[in-house]
Amino acid sequence: MTQSPRKSSAQFVARVALLASLALIFSYIEAIIPYNPGIPGIKLGVANIVTVIALYRYGWKEAACVSVIRIVIAGLLFNGVFGMLYSLAGAVLSLLGMIGLKKTGLFSVTGVSMAAGVLHNLGQLLVAAALIEDLRIFFYFPVLLFSGIAAGIFVGITSQMILRVLR
Repeated sequence: MTQSPRKSSAQFVARVALLASLALIFSYIEAIIPYNPGIPGIKLGVANIVTVIALYRYGWKEAACVSVIRIVIAGLLFNGVFGMLYSLAGAVLSLLGMIGLKKTGLFSVTGVSMAAGVLHNLGQLLVAAALIEDLRIFFYFPVLLFSGIAAGIFVGITSQMILRVLR
């Protein structure tokens, strides 16, 4: 027996709301914990664990909704408009990369997450370059490349462990 569209859309909204709330809590925790490795713009991206889990457990629509909702609300509460703009650009690029790499079936959750970390940083640099109208900001990309890989490994391994438990 199939579910009615009303019930499945209600489940979708409830699922996305729950996951977005969890991701927002992780964003808040990350915002209040002093974490400064001495390099500007570097974060672990703990809230991205929820996005990765949403992508692998439910699908790209849930992951996209969770990501956008979390970024907009966190931007309004913690990061400001420019922080929201940077995060949205990074999220769009990283989510597109994750969806594409996941579809190939060639990469593990950690591999997809690593690529997403790098793409997120690239998206943020693209916005920064557009805002300041200076391409020299891309000299900072090697630093963000390694930090994106490191954060992606952390997020990927953590997500993979949680996904194993959820199955």
